[in-house]
Amino acid sequence: MDMAQRQTTEPKSEQRQREQRAGKAKARLTARDWADAALAALGEGGGLTAVAVEPLATRLGTTKGSFYWHFANREALIEAALARWVEANTDEIIASVETEPDPEQRLRRLLTKVTKAVHSPTADPLELSLLASTAHPQVATALRQVTERRITYLTGLFTNLDFPEPEAHRRALMAYSFYLGHTQLGHAVPSALPSGEEFPAYLEATIGALLRRG
Repeated sequence: MDMAQRQTTEPKSEQRQREQRAGKAKARLTARDWADAALAALGEGGGLTAVAVEPLATRLGTTKGSFYWHFANREALIEAALARWVEANTDEIIASVETEPDPEQRLRRLLTKVTKAVHSPTADPLELSLLASTAHPQVATALRQVTERRITYLTGLFTNLDFPEPEAHRRALMAYSFYLGHTQLGHAVPSALPSGEEFPAYLEATIGALLRRG
């Protein structure tokens, strides 16, 4: 093989190696990995501006090529991240309480689960970050869908407890307003909320008010 042949062959070999390495990186990272990384960036307080391809690639230890393997553009990533949020913060939570056959106990389990999460050292501020980004049409749509899904589920619980439909819906709104207010306080002024031994009585009083008849 003469010098000219080596010069044309070696670069092709190197290119194939780079392509193979890139292909392995693409195989390791999934669209869900990117969506989870985007949600993590959002939850750290950067808002939607934190969902940028290059910083996320650095976070994931990859290149922009991996991103474009899964997504056409940044808006597609935001869409996938919001869908992942809906799945993890609504659908999975509802599924976890649906194993309880009694509707009153389901309500208690649900409210206990979502309020105790606010006190956790690993509490996720993502929802509040999204509430602060409602001017973005994709976020506004996701929040509307999540809100409707949650209130519909709560309405069903109160309906199963033999409240008539209009009253069931009102109580669902009360329960959801309690959750949002509790979450806001938990992040803004956590000392204002009861904790430790006081928390069960606080939660029981809230549930009692929601279930009171007459």
